[in-house]
Amino acid sequence: MASATTAPGTITVGARRRPGVKVLRPLLMIGGIVVVAVGATAWWLNGGRYVSVDDAYVRAAKLAVSDDISGIIGEVDVHEGQHVKAGDVLFRLRDRQVRIALAGARANLAQTALTLESMQRDYRRMLSDVTTREAQVDADQANFDRYAGLVKSGGVTRAEYDDARFKLASDKAAVESLKEQATVQLARLGGNPAADVTTLPQYQQAEAQVEEYQRQMDHTVVRAPFSGIVTNVESAQPGMYLAASQAAFGLVSDEHVWIEANPKETELTWVKLGDPVEVRVDTYPGRVWHGTVESIAPAATSEFSVLPAQNSSGNWVKVVQRLPVRIRLDRKPGDPVLSAGMSVEADIDTGHTRHFSDLLP
Repeated sequence: MASATTAPGTITVGARRRPGVKVLRPLLMIGGIVVVAVGATAWWLNGGRYVSVDDAYVRAAKLAVSDDISGIIGEVDVHEGQHVKAGDVLFRLRDRQVRIALAGARANLAQTALTLESMQRDYRRMLSDVTTREAQVDADQANFDRYAGLVKSGGVTRAEYDDARFKLASDKAAVESLKEQATVQLARLGGNPAADVTTLPQYQQAEAQVEEYQRQMDHTVVRAPFSGIVTNVESAQPGMYLAASQAAFGLVSDEHVWIEANPKETELTWVKLGDPVEVRVDTYPGRVWHGTVESIAPAATSEFSVLPAQNSSGNWVKVVQRLPVRIRLDRKPGDPVLSAGMSVEADIDTGHTRHFSDLLP
């Protein structure tokens, strides 16, 4: 066997190679391509599943606290940033003027009841007078008939006959007048002289005045319609005149809180009601809330602007619109406080998976 000689200081490499090297290299190259292709396919198939929205904010039910009656603020029962529950007193108006009006309305109600009762009694008196007058008419009619027979024979004078005739006519007219008065009185009593006075319109009108002033009396104390935190309380001070519907200060709910996202219209293809959402609030890095798509606005935000965009000339630039999406949060006890207006990032899981058929025309 011939031996190879090498110069001093040189390194020789065997000419032989392992048999698997020629096979492994193509396999690795093909495997890499397959892994990339599979990964790209998986990424494409799931690429339309999630919609990420960074144009989102925390929203909360808020109210400019006001009253439906005018008055002078007598007392403010809360301070800036105070948490209140539904039904807690926020402020009070001075009620002396309303109390006076309420007392007058109650007195008028009592007087109305007495007046109606006296009208019922007066109606019964009128009926009695009619009966008496009718008896008198019957007597006058008998006298007149007798005088009519005697005047021809000279038993009574012509003057006595005329007096009897005039008296009969006068009493008949009096009876008709009393009947008309009784009819009018009966109409004022609603057609039923024995009706309960509390069911008559005059009484109910007076009672309505009492209820109105009682309502105003109740509304001199303004209470929180829902739980939340009061703000801008300094704008309402005792002694300040508060007109009806004028805002005294603000109340922001701490329970009715949601997320308003404004994704582009092109991102809403697969979004539907009930889709789960992950919410991240910029104020609390690393913390995740879970929620659900509650509603999708039926119109873009631009539709509610004072001057909506018009396309009358045809020379226009297409602008992608945004549609508000409301997200209901699943809040738990101990969660940090969410204030209205906080910036939010929301990831909506549409659950949609692409299919190769989507590539077909």
